[in-house]
Amino acid sequence: MVGYLGIDVGSVSTNVVVVAEDGQIISKRYLRTRGQPISALQQGLRETAESLQGGTEIRGCGTTGSARQLAAVMIGADVVKNEITAHATATAALVPGVRTIIEIGGQDSKLIVLRDGLVADFAMNTVCAAGTGSFLDQQAARLGMPIQELGPIALQSEAPVRIAGRCTVFAESDMIHKQQLGHRVADILYGLCEALVRNYLNNVARGKEILPPIAFQGGVASNVAIRRAFTEALGHEILIPPHHDVTGAIGAALLAREYVMQGHATRFLGFGAAERSFEASSFECEYCPNHCEVVGIASEGRVLARWGHRCPRWDLTDEAAAD
Repeated sequence: MVGYLGIDVGSVSTNVVVVAEDGQIISKRYLRTRGQPISALQQGLRETAESLQGGTEIRGCGTTGSARQLAAVMIGADVVKNEITAHATATAALVPGVRTIIEIGGQDSKLIVLRDGLVADFAMNTVCAAGTGSFLDQQAARLGMPIQELGPIALQSEAPVRIAGRCTVFAESDMIHKQQLGHRVADILYGLCEALVRNYLNNVARGKEILPPIAFQGGVASNVAIRRAFTEALGHEILIPPHHDVTGAIGAALLAREYVMQGHATRFLGFGAAERSFEASSFECEYCPNHCEVVGIASEGRVLARWGHRCPRWDLTDEAAAD
Protein backbone atom coordinates (compact mmCIF):
# COMPACT_ATOMS: atom_id res chain seq x y z
CA MET A 1 0.00 0.00 0.00
CA VAL A 2 1.17 3.53 -0.81
CA GLY A 3 0.64 6.41 1.61
CA TYR A 4 1.44 10.08 2.19
CA LEU A 5 2.44 11.37 5.62
CA GLY A 6 0.91 14.57 7.01
CA ILE A 7 2.11 16.26 10.21
CA ASP A 8 0.55 19.19 12.07
CA VAL A 9 2.56 20.35 15.09
CA GLY A 10 0.76 23.03 17.09
CA SER A 11 1.04 24.55 20.53
CA VAL A 12 -1.61 22.23 22.01
CA SER A 13 -1.68 19.12 19.82
CA THR A 14 0.59 17.21 17.44
CA ASN A 15 -1.24 15.27 14.75
CA VAL A 16 0.20 12.62 12.42
CA VAL A 17 -1.83 10.99 9.65
CA VAL A 18 -1.15 8.74 6.68
CA VAL A 19 -3.43 9.19 3.66
CA ALA A 20 -3.76 6.61 0.89
CA GLU A 21 -3.60 7.55 -2.77
CA ASP A 22 -7.41 7.57 -2.92
CA GLY A 23 -7.63 9.97 0.05
CA GLN A 24 -8.67 7.43 2.68
CA ILE A 25 -7.11 7.71 6.14
CA ILE A 26 -4.79 4.76 6.81
CA SER A 27 -3.45 5.92 10.17
CA LYS A 28 -4.31 8.78 12.53
CA ARG A 29 -2.59 9.97 15.71
CA TYR A 30 -3.66 12.89 17.95
CA LEU A 31 -1.25 13.71 20.78
CA ARG A 32 -0.80 16.56 23.24
CA THR A 33 2.29 18.68 22.47
CA ARG A 34 2.75 19.70 26.13
CA GLY A 35 5.41 22.26 25.22
CA GLN A 36 7.71 19.58 23.76
CA PRO A 37 7.13 19.48 19.98
CA ILE A 38 10.18 17.30 19.27
CA SER A 39 9.16 14.60 21.76
CA ALA A 40 5.51 14.73 20.69
CA LEU A 41 6.41 14.38 17.01
CA GLN A 42 8.77 11.50 17.68
CA GLN A 43 6.09 9.71 19.70
CA GLY A 44 3.63 10.26 16.86
CA LEU A 45 6.10 8.83 14.35
CA ARG A 46 6.71 5.74 16.51
CA GLU A 47 3.00 5.06 16.94
CA THR A 48 2.34 5.62 13.25
CA ALA A 49 5.14 3.25 12.22
CA GLU A 50 3.77 0.60 14.60
CA SER A 51 0.25 0.99 13.20
CA LEU A 52 1.50 0.55 9.63
CA GLN A 53 3.64 -2.48 10.55
CA GLY A 54 5.85 -1.93 7.52
CA GLY A 55 2.98 -2.57 5.15
CA THR A 56 2.79 0.94 3.69
CA GLU A 57 5.33 2.75 1.55
CA ILE A 58 5.51 6.47 2.35
CA ARG A 59 5.96 8.32 -0.94
CA GLY A 60 5.68 11.87 0.32
CA CYS A 61 5.44 13.99 3.46
CA GLY A 62 4.08 17.42 4.33
CA THR A 63 4.10 19.54 7.49
CA THR A 64 1.98 22.39 8.82
CA GLY A 65 1.29 24.10 12.15
CA SER A 66 3.27 26.55 14.24
CA ALA A 67 6.27 24.17 14.39
CA ARG A 68 6.09 23.12 10.73
CA GLN A 69 9.66 24.22 9.98
CA LEU A 70 11.00 22.21 12.90
CA ALA A 71 9.01 19.13 11.87
CA ALA A 72 10.10 19.52 8.23
CA VAL A 73 13.77 19.41 9.15
CA MET A 74 13.31 16.39 11.41
CA ILE A 75 11.53 14.19 8.87
CA GLY A 76 12.58 15.62 5.51
CA ALA A 77 9.29 17.16 4.35
CA ASP A 78 8.47 17.64 0.70
CA VAL A 79 6.03 20.51 1.34
CA VAL A 80 5.79 22.97 4.24
CA LYS A 81 2.51 24.88 4.30
CA ASN A 82 0.72 27.32 6.61
CA GLU A 83 -2.40 26.26 8.49
CA ILE A 84 -4.80 28.18 6.23
CA THR A 85 -3.65 26.35 3.10
CA ALA A 86 -3.58 22.96 4.83
CA HIS A 87 -7.04 23.28 6.40
CA ALA A 88 -8.59 24.61 3.19
CA THR A 89 -7.09 21.77 1.13
CA ALA A 90 -8.36 19.06 3.48
CA THR A 91 -11.83 20.49 4.00
CA ALA A 92 -12.39 21.06 0.28
CA ALA A 93 -11.70 17.33 -0.17
CA LEU A 94 -13.76 16.18 2.84
CA VAL A 95 -16.74 18.51 2.33
CA PRO A 96 -17.27 19.06 -1.40
CA GLY A 97 -18.54 22.55 -2.18
CA VAL A 98 -17.66 23.99 1.25
CA ARG A 99 -17.66 27.80 1.25
CA THR A 100 -16.94 28.65 4.89
CA ILE A 101 -14.61 26.94 7.37
CA ILE A 102 -14.81 27.62 11.11
CA GLU A 103 -11.72 26.23 12.83
CA ILE A 104 -11.23 26.48 16.59
CA GLY A 105 -8.23 24.79 18.12
CA GLY A 106 -6.52 24.70 21.47
CA GLN A 107 -5.15 28.24 21.51
CA ASP A 108 -6.31 29.99 18.35
CA SER A 109 -9.23 30.22 15.96
CA LYS A 110 -9.58 30.80 12.24
CA LEU A 111 -12.18 31.60 9.62
CA ILE A 112 -11.49 30.57 6.02
CA VAL A 113 -13.70 31.69 3.14
CA LEU A 114 -13.57 29.54 0.00
CA ARG A 115 -15.08 30.35 -3.36
CA ASP A 116 -14.91 27.82 -6.19
CA GLY A 117 -12.55 25.70 -4.10
CA LEU A 118 -10.00 28.51 -3.60
CA VAL A 119 -9.22 30.60 -0.51
CA ALA A 120 -10.86 33.98 -1.07
CA ASP A 121 -10.44 35.42 2.44
CA PHE A 122 -9.41 34.40 5.93
CA ALA A 123 -8.98 35.71 9.46
CA MET A 124 -7.12 34.44 12.51
CA ASN A 125 -7.19 35.15 16.23
CA THR A 126 -3.93 34.22 17.91
CA VAL A 127 -3.91 36.97 20.57
CA CYS A 128 -6.63 35.94 23.03
CA ALA A 129 -7.56 32.45 24.22
CA ALA A 130 -11.24 33.36 24.73
CA GLY A 131 -13.32 30.78 22.92
CA THR A 132 -10.55 28.27 22.33
CA GLY A 133 -10.13 24.71 23.54
CA SER A 134 -7.71 25.58 26.31
CA PHE A 135 -10.23 27.94 27.93
CA LEU A 136 -12.97 25.29 27.76
CA ASP A 137 -10.54 22.75 29.28
CA GLN A 138 -9.85 25.18 32.11
CA GLN A 139 -13.53 25.75 32.87
CA ALA A 140 -14.34 22.03 32.78
CA ALA A 141 -11.50 21.38 35.23
CA ARG A 142 -12.72 24.18 37.50
CA LEU A 143 -16.18 22.60 37.56
CA GLY A 144 -14.72 19.16 38.24
CA MET A 145 -15.88 17.49 35.04
CA PRO A 146 -14.09 15.90 32.08
CA ILE A 147 -14.06 18.16 29.01
CA GLN A 148 -16.03 15.48 27.13
CA GLU A 149 -19.01 16.04 29.47
CA LEU A 150 -19.18 19.83 29.08
CA GLY A 151 -21.15 19.78 25.82
CA PRO A 152 -23.77 17.16 26.78
CA ILE A 153 -24.38 18.86 30.14
CA ALA A 154 -24.74 22.26 28.45
CA LEU A 155 -27.40 20.82 26.12
CA GLN A 156 -29.55 20.10 29.20
CA SER A 157 -30.01 23.84 29.66
CA GLU A 158 -33.57 25.17 29.81
CA ALA A 159 -32.82 28.84 30.47
CA PRO A 160 -29.26 29.82 29.40
CA VAL A 161 -27.77 32.75 31.27
CA ARG A 162 -25.86 35.47 29.45
CA ILE A 163 -22.10 35.24 30.05
CA ALA A 164 -19.57 37.93 29.14
CA GLY A 165 -17.36 36.16 26.59
CA ARG A 166 -15.08 38.89 25.25
CA CYS A 167 -12.29 37.98 27.68
CA THR A 168 -11.31 34.78 29.47
CA VAL A 169 -10.88 36.59 32.79
CA PHE A 170 -14.28 38.31 32.59
CA ALA A 171 -15.97 35.13 31.38
CA GLU A 172 -14.67 33.10 34.30
CA SER A 173 -15.58 35.82 36.80
CA ASP A 174 -19.07 36.05 35.31
CA MET A 175 -19.52 32.27 35.49
CA ILE A 176 -18.50 32.23 39.15
CA HIS A 177 -20.91 35.12 39.86
CA LYS A 178 -23.78 33.30 38.14
CA GLN A 179 -23.01 30.15 40.19
CA GLN A 180 -23.14 32.21 43.38
CA LEU A 181 -26.56 33.51 42.33
CA GLY A 182 -27.79 29.91 42.15
CA HIS A 183 -28.11 29.36 38.40
CA ARG A 184 -27.96 25.76 37.20
CA VAL A 185 -24.60 24.53 35.88
CA ALA A 186 -26.19 23.49 32.58
CA ASP A 187 -27.62 27.00 32.06
CA ILE A 188 -24.25 28.56 32.84
CA LEU A 189 -22.38 26.22 30.49
CA TYR A 190 -24.71 26.77 27.54
CA GLY A 191 -24.56 30.51 28.23
CA LEU A 192 -20.77 30.17 28.02
CA CYS A 193 -21.05 28.34 24.69
CA GLU A 194 -23.29 31.09 23.32
CA ALA A 195 -20.82 33.71 24.55
CA LEU A 196 -17.89 31.99 22.85
CA VAL A 197 -19.81 31.84 19.56
CA ARG A 198 -20.71 35.55 19.85
CA ASN A 199 -17.07 36.37 20.53
CA TYR A 200 -15.94 34.41 17.46
CA LEU A 201 -18.52 35.99 15.14
CA ASN A 202 -17.91 39.52 16.44
CA ASN A 203 -14.12 39.31 16.24
CA VAL A 204 -12.70 36.62 13.97
CA ALA A 205 -15.63 36.68 11.53
CA ARG A 206 -16.29 40.42 11.61
CA GLY A 207 -16.90 41.73 8.10
CA LYS A 208 -16.63 38.27 6.51
CA GLU A 209 -19.31 36.72 4.31
CA ILE A 210 -20.36 33.43 5.92
CA LEU A 211 -22.17 31.30 3.36
CA PRO A 212 -23.19 27.63 3.50
CA PRO A 213 -22.04 24.92 3.28
CA ILE A 214 -20.27 25.68 6.58
CA ALA A 215 -17.72 23.25 8.00
CA PHE A 216 -16.71 23.33 11.67
CA GLN A 217 -13.43 21.69 12.63
CA GLY A 218 -10.65 21.67 15.20
CA GLY A 219 -10.79 20.12 18.65
CA VAL A 220 -13.66 22.35 19.79
CA ALA A 221 -15.88 20.92 17.03
CA SER A 222 -16.27 17.87 19.29
CA ASN A 223 -18.34 20.02 21.66
CA VAL A 224 -21.99 19.39 20.70
CA ALA A 225 -23.19 22.52 22.55
CA ILE A 226 -20.83 24.80 20.63
CA ARG A 227 -22.11 23.23 17.39
CA ARG A 228 -25.72 23.98 18.36
CA ALA A 229 -24.82 27.54 19.38
CA PHE A 230 -23.24 28.15 15.97
CA THR A 231 -26.29 26.67 14.23
CA GLU A 232 -28.65 28.95 16.17
CA ALA A 233 -26.48 32.04 15.64
CA LEU A 234 -25.95 31.54 11.89
CA GLY A 235 -29.25 29.94 10.96
CA HIS A 236 -27.49 27.33 8.81
CA GLU A 237 -26.59 23.68 9.24
CA ILE A 238 -23.08 23.21 10.60
CA LEU A 239 -21.19 20.31 9.01
CA ILE A 240 -18.54 18.42 10.97
CA PRO A 241 -16.00 16.85 8.57
CA PRO A 242 -14.74 13.34 9.31
CA HIS A 243 -11.45 13.43 11.25
CA HIS A 244 -12.17 17.09 12.08
CA ASP A 245 -9.56 17.04 14.86
CA VAL A 246 -6.65 16.33 12.49
CA THR A 247 -7.73 18.29 9.41
CA GLY A 248 -4.47 20.23 9.17
CA ALA A 249 -2.41 17.05 9.03
CA ILE A 250 -4.72 15.62 6.37
CA GLY A 251 -4.24 18.76 4.29
CA ALA A 252 -0.46 18.50 4.60
CA ALA A 253 -0.61 14.87 3.41
CA LEU A 254 -2.82 15.76 0.43
CA LEU A 255 -0.48 18.59 -0.56
CA ALA A 256 2.48 16.18 -0.36
CA ARG A 257 0.57 13.76 -2.59
CA GLU A 258 -0.01 16.52 -5.14
CA TYR A 259 3.68 17.49 -5.03
CA VAL A 260 4.92 13.94 -5.63
CA MET A 261 2.36 13.26 -8.35
CA GLN A 262 3.79 16.23 -10.24
CA GLY A 263 6.95 14.18 -10.69
CA HIS A 264 9.06 15.32 -7.72
CA ALA A 265 11.12 12.83 -5.73
CA THR A 266 10.36 12.64 -2.02
CA ARG A 267 12.84 13.84 0.60
CA PHE A 268 11.24 11.82 3.40
CA LEU A 269 13.94 10.54 5.76
CA GLY A 270 11.92 7.65 7.14
CA PHE A 271 10.47 6.84 10.55
CA GLY A 272 13.99 6.50 11.95
CA ALA A 273 13.74 10.20 12.83
CA ALA A 274 11.78 9.05 15.88
CA GLU A 275 14.98 7.60 17.39
CA ARG A 276 17.44 10.37 16.49
CA SER A 277 18.58 12.99 18.97
CA PHE A 278 17.51 16.55 18.14
CA GLU A 279 18.21 19.79 19.96
CA ALA A 280 16.46 23.11 19.31
CA SER A 281 17.96 26.43 20.37
CA SER A 282 17.48 30.14 19.71
CA PHE A 283 19.34 33.40 20.08
CA GLU A 284 18.82 37.07 19.31
CA CYS A 285 21.01 38.45 16.56
CA GLU A 286 22.57 41.81 17.48
CA TYR A 287 24.19 42.71 14.15
CA CYS A 288 21.43 45.17 13.17
CA PRO A 289 18.39 46.93 14.70
CA ASN A 290 16.06 44.11 13.57
CA HIS A 291 17.27 41.93 16.46
CA CYS A 292 15.98 38.78 14.74
CA GLU A 293 15.26 35.77 16.91
CA VAL A 294 17.14 33.01 15.12
CA VAL A 295 15.98 29.46 15.77
CA GLY A 296 18.14 26.46 14.96
CA ILE A 297 17.88 22.70 15.18
CA ALA A 298 20.85 20.36 15.48
CA SER A 299 21.35 16.61 15.55
CA GLU A 300 24.48 14.81 16.70
CA GLY A 301 26.43 18.05 16.86
CA ARG A 302 25.48 19.18 13.35
CA VAL A 303 23.23 22.20 12.73
CA LEU A 304 20.53 21.07 10.30
CA ALA A 305 18.61 24.29 9.76
CA ARG A 306 18.07 27.85 10.97
CA TRP A 307 15.12 30.17 10.45
CA GLY A 308 13.73 33.45 11.76
CA HIS A 309 16.47 35.70 10.28
CA ARG A 310 15.76 38.34 7.64
CA CYS A 311 19.18 38.42 6.00
CA PRO A 312 21.61 35.74 4.73
CA ARG A 313 23.98 36.09 7.70
CA TRP A 314 22.71 32.93 9.40
CA ASP A 315 22.04 30.91 6.26
CA LEU A 316 23.70 27.52 6.56
CA THR A 317 26.79 26.65 4.57
CA ASP A 318 28.59 23.33 4.61
CA GLU A 319 31.16 24.83 7.01
CA ALA A 320 28.54 26.30 9.34
CA ALA A 321 26.60 23.07 9.49
CA ALA A 322 29.68 21.22 10.59
CA ASP A 323 30.32 23.55 13.53
